[in-house]
Amino acid sequence: MSDSSPASVPAVVLDVWCELQCPDCRTALADLRALRARYGDRLELRLRHFPLEKHKHAFAAAQAAEEALEQGQGWPYVEAVLGRVEELDRSGEAFLIEVARELGLDAEEFDTALIDGRHILTVDADQAEGKAIGVTGTPTYEIGGERLDGGTSQDGLRERIEEIADRLLADGGASGA
Repeated sequence: MSDSSPASVPAVVLDVWCELQCPDCRTALADLRALRARYGDRLELRLRHFPLEKHKHAFAAAQAAEEALEQGQGWPYVEAVLGRVEELDRSGEAFLIEVARELGLDAEEFDTALIDGRHILTVDADQAEGKAIGVTGTPTYEIGGERLDGGTSQDGLRERIEEIADRLLADGGASGA
């Protein structure tokens, strides 16, 4: 009988195309926190990387976020870095390692990951997929096959994401998926 419980309904996936040196992505954190609070495990926030060329530390920051994800602290790391984009602008990779240390992550492993490039293919793949679906700036969201561009304005985006998520969750619940 537990198979019919709401917990068995698959989570709706929200891809968040983000860049850790982007002030607009920092602004989007409040919406992401609100979505997380409203939906909990029913909405899977999936970090997707879209480093912009105009930000010289964005590619390294994306790799560092992947290392944080591997160490079990992906979103806390992303939020910590986005909350201090000015420090990232000034200090680059040293700041990325400092944030890892502050969060109790293995800072030496971060340093090694940035040197050996183990996460480059993931970042490149995300960026290529983003370009393929029409992402041009950050933040951009993709949910239920719909792309929502937050790079120009955040106004109304959370409400639109909630409308789509509610519909998808209702459809998933109704179909027993």
